[in-house]
Amino acid sequence: MPRPEVLDRVKDAEQEADEIVAEAEEDAEETIAAARDEADEIREQAREDADAEAEERLEAAREEIEAERERILEGGAEEREDLEARAQERTDEVVDYVVTQFEEAVHAQT
Repeated sequence: MPRPEVLDRVKDAEQEADEIVAEAEEDAEETIAAARDEADEIREQAREDADAEAEERLEAAREEIEAERERILEGGAEEREDLEARAQERTDEVVDYVVTQFEEAVHAQT
């Protein structure tokens, strides 16, 4: 094979090798960019999932607190009703006592 022809083939092979390397580098950059995008998406999804989980836990805690509040209020209402009933039962007794004390005080002054 003549020397100029060999030289042309070598140049062609070098050019082809350069093109292959450039294409490989471009593919590598695209792959890295895609991997970064995918990692960003995974992080964002994880963040959204964590936020949703936190919101669910917060809502569950609020519901639990509200249930406890209602239980306490019901207990307080029952206790208040019991105290009112006991006070009502003693009204006549207290009125009699006050009248007696008043009469004794009036008699003591005369």
